[in-house]
Amino acid sequence: MPKAKFSPAYRHLRTLIIGARRANGLRQADVARKLRRPQSYVSKVESGERRLDVVEFIQFADAIGADPVGILRSVVGRRDR
Repeated sequence: MPKAKFSPAYRHLRTLIIGARRANGLRQADVARKLRRPQSYVSKVESGERRLDVVEFIQFADAIGADPVGILRSVVGRRDR
């Protein structure tokens, strides 16, 4: 069993986060500013080097202008693939 950090579901979550950020015309630095974190934090989240807990995920989704429930639904829908 692969480590959860690199599971297909977590990779899909990261892909959705990156896609939503880009679709909303945001750079990593923009998101970092909204979260009051360094740009490296956003980079590490997007690369999978740093995992988000549930509360951080909701804050991250809000910062990128994404619906956290919609993202999670997509991840759940793909978890068996």
